[in-house]
Amino acid sequence: MERSVQIIGRGKKARRLGAAFLLAAVCLSGCGSEVKDRPYDLETRSVSSEAEEKARLFAADLCVPDDSGAYEDEEITAEAAALFSLSDGTVPYYKNMYEKLYPASITKVMTALVAIRHGNLEDEVTVTEDAVITEAGASLCNIHPGDRLTLEQLLYGLMLPSGNDAGAAIAVHIAGSISAFADMMNEEALAIGATGTHFTNPHGLTDEDHYTTAYDLYLIFNEAMKEPEFRKIEGTTSYYAEYVDSAGETVSQTWKMSNQYLTGEQQAPDGVTVTGGKTGTTQAAGYCLIVSSEAEDGGEYISVVLKADSRPNLYDNMTNLMNKIVN
Repeated sequence: MERSVQIIGRGKKARRLGAAFLLAAVCLSGCGSEVKDRPYDLETRSVSSEAEEKARLFAADLCVPDDSGAYEDEEITAEAAALFSLSDGTVPYYKNMYEKLYPASITKVMTALVAIRHGNLEDEVTVTEDAVITEAGASLCNIHPGDRLTLEQLLYGLMLPSGNDAGAAIAVHIAGSISAFADMMNEEALAIGATGTHFTNPHGLTDEDHYTTAYDLYLIFNEAMKEPEFRKIEGTTSYYAEYVDSAGETVSQTWKMSNQYLTGEQQAPDGVTVTGGKTGTTQAAGYCLIVSSEAEDGGEYISVVLKADSRPNLYDNMTNLMNKIVN
């Protein structure tokens, strides 16, 4: 069952007002590494009634943590983790939820969101030299300068095999340059209240000024899930792409999803079905994962694990986190 998670007053002006209030209230983007546990502590803030009401509307359908979700759990060994219930707006568990960390390829959730909202999925995109990624170990969907694909195809190449080259191609197509697209990503982050986030690229390769938090990733993923195209892509396990290269020859590829819950390599807890998600791994970020899931009663959840020390431990952490849905 698909549940609507529309925010009241979703227009840009309303969202920016809400984000501005959050920025003033908790200073997520400029108060150092120490961040308060509660992002919406309206009762103890001195604000006008109008600003307070706008902030309440902004947060109406968002998960707001209380102290009950912060506790020691030896089975959660990653640097940061959190479980968000979209059904009742609670955060049943969180650890270092506001710590600024590298998101690696989970960045691509925001890339997809911006592309879906600002692009035309049927557009033909000609890949430029910007898509040539030479960093060792970078994940690619193996497109090349001169290839011509649709924006929709590139989104599958971005999200399934986690193609950094697809991210660059999308960015240049939508905004004209990598830096201009990063500006669009940051504007969208501010508009949805992700004030502990700053992006410098569309793929998540390491940059000291490219960071986010577990809570902000929930905000971004939650916003992306409002887009039917995103939900379709994040839940797809395999995608066949056929397109034309620079010589006019037909090229075909099949891209596979890297989320092991969807591929069947990992099993979610009994009573929980993983419906989508995004992996991310770099040396600096460690092993990262965000997933959407659904319980037997139809309740939807978002789970985030950041900076696990190995892939097996990443999935152990995520499974232990999702166990909290049913236990």
